[in-house]
Amino acid sequence: MPYQSPISPGISWYESAISDRTEYPALDGSRNADVVIIGGGFTGLSAAVHLASAGVDVVLLEAWRFGDGASGRNGGQLGTGQRAWAEELEAQYGFTRAKALFDLAEEAKSHLLQFAETHKIDIEYVPGQMSVVHKKRYLKDYRAHAELMATRFGYPHIHYMDAAETAERLGSTRYLGGTYDKGTGHIQPMKLVVGTAKAAAQAGAHLYENSKVTGIKSENGRVTVTTPFGNVTAAKCLIAVNAYGGNLEPISASHVMPIRSFIGATVPLGTDSPVLPGGESVDDSRFVVRYFRRSRDGRLLFGGREAYTADNPLDISTHIRRQIAEIYPALANVEITQAWGGSVGITLPRQPFVREVMPNVISAGGYSGHGVMLSNFVGKLYAETVAGNRDRLKLLEELKVPAFPGGRTFRAPLLFLALSWYALVDRI
Repeated sequence: MPYQSPISPGISWYESAISDRTEYPALDGSRNADVVIIGGGFTGLSAAVHLASAGVDVVLLEAWRFGDGASGRNGGQLGTGQRAWAEELEAQYGFTRAKALFDLAEEAKSHLLQFAETHKIDIEYVPGQMSVVHKKRYLKDYRAHAELMATRFGYPHIHYMDAAETAERLGSTRYLGGTYDKGTGHIQPMKLVVGTAKAAAQAGAHLYENSKVTGIKSENGRVTVTTPFGNVTAAKCLIAVNAYGGNLEPISASHVMPIRSFIGATVPLGTDSPVLPGGESVDDSRFVVRYFRRSRDGRLLFGGREAYTADNPLDISTHIRRQIAEIYPALANVEITQAWGGSVGITLPRQPFVREVMPNVISAGGYSGHGVMLSNFVGKLYAETVAGNRDRLKLLEELKVPAFPGGRTFRAPLLFLALSWYALVDRI
């Protein structure tokens, strides 16, 4: 039978489409290392590659299998800049800081594509991304954003789309306009997970799956990570579990909240389908965002839900098909071959959470749906930090990311109420 992730519902089309998902052993006995990494998603695997390539003795521990969380199951869209628009970051931090954060994210995009090319990972990159508007009052902001990207932030690859261009590119009249970004695109994320793990192993990283960490202790200049199969003691530790940290470490848990997102894959639509004839990816202007794209073999991969909770719907396909039909009525009865979900790590300001949470222990996560390119690059920046250059990681460490209100008891119910409210506002 196909492998079913124990932490994420459904078997994804990404998993079904690959045949070379290497299995790695569980930790067997205690050992020492220079660096121990907790979490085998994009951030942890990227850090392992760059550390091992620099001659660092690195151990990576994953509780389940690499890619079981968001890294192997997400929408595959790269995006541009940070999760928040550059002008929003300028209003909060000033132009110099906002431009530095934007440039860092653009370097992350280039790095991901170059990394895949260098390591011969077929990530199925397709250029082009549309951000489309479902309410007329948002059009002015999107037009201004496209202009600011070129004139103020040195990014000329975005242009504003009117309703006619939007309808032609989407194959739907559901949206009123938006932006077209030819400087970014989308990928097959599980292929990136598999390829990055292979690159890390080839570089000499010690990779362990099914090795759940049960505790972290930092004392006397050393960090000890415990598992049921043995301990790893190292000089430094990276926590890269994002939405799947649970109660592993309280500071990260109070700043990064897991929410569920769901995706469905249709049957191939055929070359004559009017749906996304250019093959671009799409995200929309809802607070509870909908995101979709065409796969290499012509399927529509569609993600989103009306409200986020920590639970799983009984039938993911029903929710997804209903939303597809709102945009593409002709697909109201389309067959959905795979439907799956996973947890996304979000923060209150939708900015990444990177923080030293105890001596020699850095935690990174909370990419808030913008982690495909950024999380990989954070792994590289962590490797730079271990080598003695923390300046670039500091750009993220110094972001103003407050804890969620309500503590552990009330933060989830409060978030549920807030997101349900925004889902209602999206429909008004």
